Amino acid sequence: MSFAPSGSPALDLMVERLASTSDPRRRYEYVLWLAKKLEPLPEEFRHDAFKVKGCVAQVFVVGQLVDGALHWRGDSDAAITKGLLALLIEGLEGLTPQQATAIDPAFIAATGLQASLTPSRANGFLNILRLMQAQAQSLASKP
Repeated sequence: MSFAPSGSPALDLMVERLASTSDPRRRYEYVLWLAKKLEPLPEEFRHDAFKVKGCVAQVFVVGQLVDGALHWRGDSDAAITKGLLALLIEGLEGLTPQQATAIDPAFIAATGLQASLTPSRANGFLNILRLMQAQAQSLASKP
């Protein structure tokens, strides 16, 4: 399966890895493995300003801009959602705000995950990306 590069080499690598697996269970295992690697999110970031709206699970994501590069932290109370969040955190780590906001959500279809995700999880995945892009844009506009 081929897909248009997202603008993030790390994200493209993960999409390629997921797309090359025909077994939906293997994709889930990879997403769960990513979830386990995610650093814990301090309590101070667990409030509405960082909460992803439109997710059934509790999802928090926080972006910081350091020397022009984005750095992300986040957490979720649902393992699969946490894995999807981890995929986005790893994929958008170190990008500039302009690169992050330019990422086309079409990469989600290329992962093959949508076939295995419930509609609410697929929508949540997109909502996480949209919040990360909104934070990136907001961080870029701060002096």
